[in-house]
Amino acid sequence: MSDGRVVLVTGGNRGIGLATARTFQAAGDRVAVTSRSGPVDGLYTVACDVTDDDEVDAAFARIESDLGPVEVLVANAGITADQLLISMKADAFVGVLDTNLVGTYRVVRRATPKMIRARRGRIVVISSVVALTGSAGQSNYAASKAGMIGFARSLARELGSRNVTVNVVSPGFVETDMTASLPDARRAEILSSVPLGRLGAAEEVAAAVRWLASEEAAYVTGAVLPVDGGLGMGH
Repeated sequence: MSDGRVVLVTGGNRGIGLATARTFQAAGDRVAVTSRSGPVDGLYTVACDVTDDDEVDAAFARIESDLGPVEVLVANAGITADQLLISMKADAFVGVLDTNLVGTYRVVRRATPKMIRARRGRIVVISSVVALTGSAGQSNYAASKAGMIGFARSLARELGSRNVTVNVVSPGFVETDMTASLPDARRAEILSSVPLGRLGAAEEVAAAVRWLASEEAAYVTGAVLPVDGGLGMGH
């Protein structure tokens, strides 16, 4: 596949999603992002809540009309609702799974028919190091991110014969708005557990995503690529 592909990054208004969108854009691809918080400067933006089937369909229809069929899909939209299980209400558990895991299903299912017809496509799902290591207070988030791995690997087997690859990027702790608000003690604790001794940059995750979507990675599918400074080694 050459540059100039139509790329959709869900949750592309900030953090890893925004860095990923800008990385593809800089390479000459035609990039669309979904956002629930208004237009993203310099990027083709569509309003979309991935928990709503109709909004997902409308977002794709608009992108297909204006840019063309989505050839690279980065399923990045996600939320957290951290709480210890003993205090976690069902809404917090189900809500995180609906956005992170079922939301990924919704956008991937909408994108794949045209990829299958074209006999080419790249799907990259953004999971997390906690999918395999676990994290106290994040049972809902970890469950959703672990589910993405099983989902992506099943699809890799389903879609491989159509030249559609499905891979997972598993970031560790990355410099984002969320980690910027961490208390100093918690930040120091995290850094002490990362072999590289620092948080990652969103651009480092974005580079891994773009590689998986490139021609150089044409024989890579069903992979889980950690970008976590070594935090998840052994899992």
